[in-house]
Amino acid sequence: MLETKGQRTRNSILEVAAALATEEGLEPLSIGRLAEATAMSKSGLFAHFGSKEELQLATVDHAAALFVDKVIAPAREAPKGLARVWALCENMVDYSQRQVFPGGCFFAAASFEFNRRPGPVRDRIQQMLGTWVSYLEHAVEQAQEAGELDPNANAREVAFQLDAFAQASNAQYQLFRDPQVFDDARRAIQERLESLRP
Repeated sequence: MLETKGQRTRNSILEVAAALATEEGLEPLSIGRLAEATAMSKSGLFAHFGSKEELQLATVDHAAALFVDKVIAPAREAPKGLARVWALCENMVDYSQRQVFPGGCFFAAASFEFNRRPGPVRDRIQQMLGTWVSYLEHAVEQAQEAGELDPNANAREVAFQLDAFAQASNAQYQLFRDPQVFDDARRAIQERLESLRP
């Protein structure tokens, strides 16, 4: 389905919003700051987003759609089982390494920023992150059912560990700017998966 001009404009605005959020924070993101960054009028932006909260929620949704597009959708091409678990992890590390957002993983930054701020924005971030970890856990379960991973391993714990390796590479790269951390994460993920082979 073709995008309308309005949808294209909205998506372009949200790309800028998501990039700003990873560098400056999601909470400071406002119609005024976005108007400055996009060289659009505040009234033009209000036509797309009626409030700061609506803008923040739309930015979270946009970042989630991009995450699905870069991480989850390509992994669905891999067969169910260990190949898909590896594809999800590889795509997650690659997503951070390619700096899809200038400030690193959008959800790592946003979850840290909003973890003590109750409200709809925090709820949406929590929902999106929960969906990701649940999807990874389900992929681990499928690999267990296929006889490719230890059936006695706790799938939830395994998913947590795999995600933690990927998240650590993102966090360390943001601080130290050492690209070696991404290969370190891939190796750690591979070793953990190998340790679970029956």
